[in-house]
Amino acid sequence: MKLTNFIIVVVLTAFLSSCSSLDISTDYDPTQDFSKYKTYRWARMKERDPNDILSKNIMLRKRVQVAVNNELKEKGFIRLDRGKPDFLVLVYAGVQQKTNVYYNGGYHYGGWWGPYGSYSSISHYKQGSLVVDIVDKEENEISWRGIASDVEQSYYDGEELQEELDYIISIMFEDFPPN
Repeated sequence: MKLTNFIIVVVLTAFLSSCSSLDISTDYDPTQDFSKYKTYRWARMKERDPNDILSKNIMLRKRVQVAVNNELKEKGFIRLDRGKPDFLVLVYAGVQQKTNVYYNGGYHYGGWWGPYGSYSSISHYKQGSLVVDIVDKEENEISWRGIASDVEQSYYDGEELQEELDYIISIMFEDFPPN
């Protein structure tokens, strides 16, 4: 059990982060009639993206699904395991290595002395992104997309991670469905 928890924490470290640098954006098809949406189902992934963290970690995928299911239920949508839903939900996540370069030009005194006190620093970090797509079942097109991006953070237990996911998804779905 300890090894499983450790693996989850390691994978999650590369995925999510603290709320302080959280960047969430959403977009939608303005021609879509969202009032017709009442039921949904999770899309079945036929082809797995090798870079999708959620396809590699089923426990993490389930935690994301719990957060999305709770949010959609709170908004009155009904999840179907069978039958024809009005829309499908897809989720995937990825991680990119990023570099931040900071240069402080210092002070200039003129003459032949040049700048005083200048320095530069380079930092490397990982940025994770979580993408949630709502796909219109009839048209088979994305009608809404939410993207959350952030710098990595470690989680020490599953409850802490679930709380963070719930928070991220609640912000992401704040204006869903669009008016």
